[in-house]
Amino acid sequence: MPDTPDTISDTTSATTSHSTADGTADTAAVDRIDAAIARIEAAITARARSGDALAKRHAALKARMAEAVAALDDVITRGSPN
Repeated sequence: MPDTPDTISDTTSATTSHSTADGTADTAAVDRIDAAIARIEAAITARARSGDALAKRHAALKARMAEAVAALDDVITRGSPN
């Protein structure tokens, strides 16, 4: 498990203790945040696509089950002595 700060102040002190006069560390931190946001957005997109695929599969299964139940109803109706 990677070392992670326990509090926000730990994060702040770690970042500021490594920053240079030209802001190199600040730029690196912003780049890491941008990369993390990109990964989160990609995960959201993947989950949405997965959810859409699942909804389509569910709808298809539901339609097939309705057809099967209707076919069983027909068989039962034809077999009843009314």
